[in-house]
Amino acid sequence: MDTPPARQQLRLWPTPLGVYQWPQASAANEVLVRVLSAMRATDPSRAPGQATPAFYASRDDLLQRIDLPEWQALLRLIVEGIRDTAADANGGWGEPGAPAPGLRIAIEGLWFQISNRGAHHDIHTHGNCSWSGVYCVQVDEDAARSAHPVFGTLNGITRFYGPHFNQLGGAHMDMGSAYLQQPHIDLPPRPGQLVVFPSWLAHQAMPYEGSSDRIIVSFNASVHAAQGSNQRHAYARG
Repeated sequence: MDTPPARQQLRLWPTPLGVYQWPQASAANEVLVRVLSAMRATDPSRAPGQATPAFYASRDDLLQRIDLPEWQALLRLIVEGIRDTAADANGGWGEPGAPAPGLRIAIEGLWFQISNRGAHHDIHTHGNCSWSGVYCVQVDEDAARSAHPVFGTLNGITRFYGPHFNQLGGAHMDMGSAYLQQPHIDLPPRPGQLVVFPSWLAHQAMPYEGSSDRIIVSFNASVHAAQGSNQRHAYARG
């Protein structure tokens, strides 16, 4: 009979985030800025002569609406980021040391947002998927963005809230719970940066104002085994 260990410390339910920087971002983003800005300008839902809004969000059907080499390269980056983040998070899907199974990555929704003049996106989560993410196409450089007289370093950042955040209001705080006293993490936006996160993770985009619009591409995705899945649309195989 195995003897139980004298001491164990379990770290349960981690919150995985995958952060990737795309080496080919500079050239691709120049094209994507022009394409996405033109799509906003020609959106048929906008009234003729209507002023450019401080916040704009497209429909989530961009897989069917854009067909360019730079766009296809971005989609490959997104699929690879989802695959790698999901594989790392699941650690062999319950079998320590086992390789990840063949995967089908299904993009359930893909859209872009353009914001400026203090626009923001309040705290929210995403549903009907296991992973979500955001890719930064354009934003002011860090030094200029962080120098905003009101927003400062929070200008345009994405803030992720830990799963324990809702418990902190009535929690007793002392040295023993110091590990809980960072209830969120802030990720500055940088062109070419892809962040993949669990869809249940609460997050928000802080108010942004800059000389360049803040342009991001967001997505929802589900992950299935390569065989036996009833998912009707798989974008790529892992």
